[in-house]
Amino acid sequence: MEFGIDAIDYYLPKLAMNISDLAEARNIPSAKLEKGLGLKQMAITDIDEDAASMAANALYKLIRNNKIDPKTIGRIYLGTESALDAAKPTATYAVGTVENKLENQFGKRCFRNCDVVDLTFACVGAIDALENCLDWVRADPNRKAIVIASDIAKYELESSGEYTQGAGAVAMLIKSSPDLLIINPTIGVSTKHVGDFFKPRRIFSNDKIKEKNGISIKEIFDSDKQEIELFFEEPIFDGQYSNNCYQERIEEALEHYSSQKNTNFLTEWDSLIFHLPYAYQGRRMIIDIWIKWLEENKLLGSLEEEIGKKSETEFKEWRKHASKTSLFKEFVAKKIAYGEEASSNIGNMYTASIFMSLISLLNKSIEKNENISDTKIGFLSYGSGSKSKIFEGVIAKKWKNKMGNINVFKSITNRKLIDFKSYEDIHNNVIKYPIVKNNSIVLSGIETKKNKEGFRYYN
Repeated sequence: MEFGIDAIDYYLPKLAMNISDLAEARNIPSAKLEKGLGLKQMAITDIDEDAASMAANALYKLIRNNKIDPKTIGRIYLGTESALDAAKPTATYAVGTVENKLENQFGKRCFRNCDVVDLTFACVGAIDALENCLDWVRADPNRKAIVIASDIAKYELESSGEYTQGAGAVAMLIKSSPDLLIINPTIGVSTKHVGDFFKPRRIFSNDKIKEKNGISIKEIFDSDKQEIELFFEEPIFDGQYSNNCYQERIEEALEHYSSQKNTNFLTEWDSLIFHLPYAYQGRRMIIDIWIKWLEENKLLGSLEEEIGKKSETEFKEWRKHASKTSLFKEFVAKKIAYGEEASSNIGNMYTASIFMSLISLLNKSIEKNENISDTKIGFLSYGSGSKSKIFEGVIAKKWKNKMGNINVFKSITNRKLIDFKSYEDIHNNVIKYPIVKNNSIVLSGIETKKNKEGFRYYN
């Protein structure tokens, strides 16, 4: 029996900004971002949007558009690194909100017997959720699960990660005999403990706070603590190091995958879907691996005809020329480009980016009137910290039937574009009221009463 993704849906924030506006404000050559990284626009959450509201919207759309009975869903697992609480799962906010919206149709607490949890491992957390739910459904083919990926990629202003920011959520129905994507059980894994990107609790002493601000922890927080820990959405990261870790984990996970299921990746996989911190990350990372694949298939001569013999002593320069050859451009156009299109206009979605890349591929295939049934897709995921998981999916024969309500490029066109000042004001929490009226699920309030401080409400 086959298992995989039967249906998919998504939610994008209602705001966006042109990357050219950011480039101008930061005095960055726009070609570096647009042509070098493939960036066009950045999705931006309004002040009434967060990881839970986006997850709830994606879940609600998935259920309504596919006429799913919520009482048949035994698991809803959320992959996120934008958690709203250190104890209460963000998934509970999303599921509880959708449960309330479905009450008139399905009665009270339609998710009463549903297992709900968050999984966190940077950008690979939703892949972990997918694998976990697939194993659960394989154990009993009558089971159904939903996997959600929801995140906000937020970096410090003027940092080297600022132009890769983005946000959004994707929800997927996991079941036996899927109509959208059949997922083969083999998974290649590579894990290594590194510090390429992380979001630690940052410690501030009372003496330092008084020295800098002239006010004590007691006066700010009514606490006798001499040190206080604060959490920031913006990560600590080393971009180039993270790129290297990404490539190393992918290579190792591919080796692990092939050791279990001997695969000619170059010839057997029709498309490659990546986790995309920026749109062109996949094509830039894969070049070394692609050269190895050519060698394995005795096709390196075709590349050397364009740029000369491979040079180990001057490999870096030779590799640069290889990335500009017609052979590599053809490879990218055939196997990678469709999956990049949405990312160019959204930015990094952390856990959701690899699944949005799948949606992008499916939408572009419909747009180009291409029948991709039975084609094989290699999924190359990565999460900082660090881990990669590699697996294979096969497009099911009825995939087009599941895409009738899904047009991510229309959603991209319908967003409100904001200017650079509004973007900075949102980033710095200056704006107190939403910029646009949002008819979807939104954050309606945060509790301030004692013993309830910080609890969130959505409608």
